[in-house]
Amino acid sequence: MVVGGAGYIGSHTAHALRRKGHEVIIYDNLSTGYTSLADGFELVIGDISDSTKLAPILNRVDAVMHFAAYAYVGESVENPRKYFQNNVLGSIALLNAVMDSSVRKFIFSSTCAVYGVPLKVPMAEDNPRLPVNPYGSSKLAFEFALESYARAYGLRFVAFRYFNASGADENGQIGEMHDPETHLIPAVFEAIKGRRPALQIFGDDYPTPDGTCVRDYIHVSDLAEAHVLGLDCIDSGESAALNLGTGRGYSVKEVISTIEKVTGRKVPWLLAPRRPGDPPALIADPSRAEKMLNWKAKRSLEEIVSTAWKWAERKQ
Repeated sequence: MVVGGAGYIGSHTAHALRRKGHEVIIYDNLSTGYTSLADGFELVIGDISDSTKLAPILNRVDAVMHFAAYAYVGESVENPRKYFQNNVLGSIALLNAVMDSSVRKFIFSSTCAVYGVPLKVPMAEDNPRLPVNPYGSSKLAFEFALESYARAYGLRFVAFRYFNASGADENGQIGEMHDPETHLIPAVFEAIKGRRPALQIFGDDYPTPDGTCVRDYIHVSDLAEAHVLGLDCIDSGESAALNLGTGRGYSVKEVISTIEKVTGRKVPWLLAPRRPGDPPALIADPSRAEKMLNWKAKRSLEEIVSTAWKWAERKQ
């Protein structure tokens, strides 16, 4: 059961699971998901807190992947109640429904935001978990629940801490759909197409090679493939928290120049003040995931941009 499977990363994972021969049920309340991203799958519309609706579905599956979360950092600061209600209380209701069934395999969509401002970069899993916003705190709270349930009840889990998920499925059928769009690459596309004013670059005086923030961009299909392999990890009896990234960072200006190269379009941008809480660089050390899953992010930044652009052109 892919919970939140009508969203961005969940839908790509559903497709990756099916390509590997798994049967998939998507469970989503469609608050931020889209039925079009669940096309071709059994879709059950329901809330993660609805144990009555969840129970019969859990009787039909042997693993749960949980992607259903609110994920806007700025909104979490303005409205933490929404984030703790869904990402913590709702998620624990889902987890309790799982524990009331025979399912003991659970994969959780976590985030590098659980680390906060890293002590060292690249960031390994032993970096202290000190989130600096309610979004990261809500994800960390659920990580603690998973760890406790694993010790007490025999749950086996993998918590994947994502870096910057980007790109779209190579077949062009599914991709990123957020409203509002806050991720850099699709936001640049909106600026190119005149659907938003010039892109704002928040600060150019960071201690990075060109002064703009550096992030680790990982293709969503590489993320999805890691989730499929996470099931094998659980089958081997291991629970783990794993970083999913490439281990390579790109600055905002490097991303813009790659987009200009791939699209042949000039990106309109202007400089804006720094945003509070933006670390200069967030780069994964993905070596633990690479070893445990026998996995490696394969797709380049150019592939990320070209698949995302193909999707953006298709859905316009």
